[in-house]
Amino acid sequence: MLGSLMSDGLEITNDAASADVVIVNTCSFIDAAQEESVDTILESAELREAKNRGQGLIVSGCLPQRFREALPKLLPEVDAFMGIDQVSQVTEIVRQAMEHRAARLQGIPPTGKAKREKGKIVARLAEFSKDQPGAMRESDHEENLRGTDKFGKTKTVIGSAAPAKNSPLSASRITADRSQPPGPLVNVNPRPNYIPDYTTPRFRLTPKHFAYVKIAEGCNHPCSFCTIPRMRGSHRSRQPGDIIQEARQLIAEGVKELNLISQDSTYYGLDLRSNRQGSIAAPERFKEAAKALPADAPTLCTLLRALNELRGDFWIRLLYTHPAHWTDELIQTIAECPKVARYVDMPLQHIHENMLERMRRETSQQHILDLIAKIRAGIPGIALRTTFIVGFPGETEACFETLLEFIRETKFERLGVFTYSPEEGTRAAKMMNQISPTVRKRRRERAMAEQLEVARQVSESFVGRKIKVLVEHEASSKELLNARVSSWEHGLIRSATQSSELLPGPYLVARSQADAPDIDGRVYIRAKLPLNRFARVKVIGHTDYDLIAQPDERTQ
Repeated sequence: MLGSLMSDGLEITNDAASADVVIVNTCSFIDAAQEESVDTILESAELREAKNRGQGLIVSGCLPQRFREALPKLLPEVDAFMGIDQVSQVTEIVRQAMEHRAARLQGIPPTGKAKREKGKIVARLAEFSKDQPGAMRESDHEENLRGTDKFGKTKTVIGSAAPAKNSPLSASRITADRSQPPGPLVNVNPRPNYIPDYTTPRFRLTPKHFAYVKIAEGCNHPCSFCTIPRMRGSHRSRQPGDIIQEARQLIAEGVKELNLISQDSTYYGLDLRSNRQGSIAAPERFKEAAKALPADAPTLCTLLRALNELRGDFWIRLLYTHPAHWTDELIQTIAECPKVARYVDMPLQHIHENMLERMRRETSQQHILDLIAKIRAGIPGIALRTTFIVGFPGETEACFETLLEFIRETKFERLGVFTYSPEEGTRAAKMMNQISPTVRKRRRERAMAEQLEVARQVSESFVGRKIKVLVEHEASSKELLNARVSSWEHGLIRSATQSSELLPGPYLVARSQADAPDIDGRVYIRAKLPLNRFARVKVIGHTDYDLIAQPDERTQ
């Protein structure tokens, strides 16, 4: 959106009070994200009322995509709602929002600082979700808009009190009945099919040394706890040549790390196969389909190999892989491509057979155990990251203990734990045997305590090793204090008493191949090294999750 706005000549400002239009980009994955989104919308409306009443307010992203019918009534202070497919239309929507706001204000006195209650709005959204269909139908999974006259077209719905579709806003009509101000403009595709390509304008918000590259959009999986397929649509892959073109440009701009993202990266390319019939979720069916592909068919393997052949010194990091869609070929590809980071992000969600079935994960316990063994045997030095959900409906103490044992035995290099969030409109939200929030929280704490012991062992195993890192920036005193980098004795750093300000510095913050941006650990280097570059360092100590290092004799 930023790229489109800037290419159309609009100026971006971080000062919300002075902006002509404020865009609140929202998330609706779990209830906490919805609450944060609603909070920000209401705060933006209050700030506008206090400092800039002529300002337009736009809400974009997953919240209007999920609640396109309810939001105009629940948030009448918003001037326009836009969905996933409207990214390229953002400039026109900005202009419409400004006109809409100006028309609404004609003759309407200030409303003061009346505060809306977030809780009531969020509760109404939950009620609305109950009336919506749960998981998508199989026919929805099989729907393919690409190549049809429907692809790329937008269904526009205008609020009941707003001017008719494509008609100019009429101030006289709007002010005729001031008790009924015009409703917000709503521009949302019920079934998203948008995906960016190389020609899409882009303004990166990440530092110059790494970037996210979206290789696909949407998801075909029927997980019982998830609303993503309904919000983001079916899986749709970008053409490989388009991705390569973007990657080549990013590398030319100095990017040292390409983070490949989608909702299901391991499904990449399968929707592009000719004569396909529906989606493939189960592991055995996926393997059969992958084997039947012609040699030149686009797959994640062919994409990784093509990216690996690009000139330059950079990493390729693979995020969001699904355990149902791994193949022996993918393991071999990662092992044979030196630029692909020895790192795999593979959310498993649980390991107990009953939980996997109730979650509709399509992978058995044995499949997961065999896959992890294959990955570790086939890719030496691989770091496995996963996530688990605790407190899912029906999770007994025995189920949870099985998960704890799995964490202890498998020793994931990186692991996160989430408490289950009951999302209205999903199958899981309607299940019996819901777990109380207190139990969910307690189980998360226990699971993370188990992982803490594993993390210490993993960090300690790095001491004395020489590794390649990507140097990012000079560490601030706050970062050092939070990381508890205050002393190292016997290779272990855990003193919280000594002030980091007393340490001779400076320290640099870096990441190894085992550390994805923002979510994983860091490597703290006590030295001066070029920023945004690779370097070789020797690990001399560690905290619970981070490493302490010094420069090796040679850097690269």
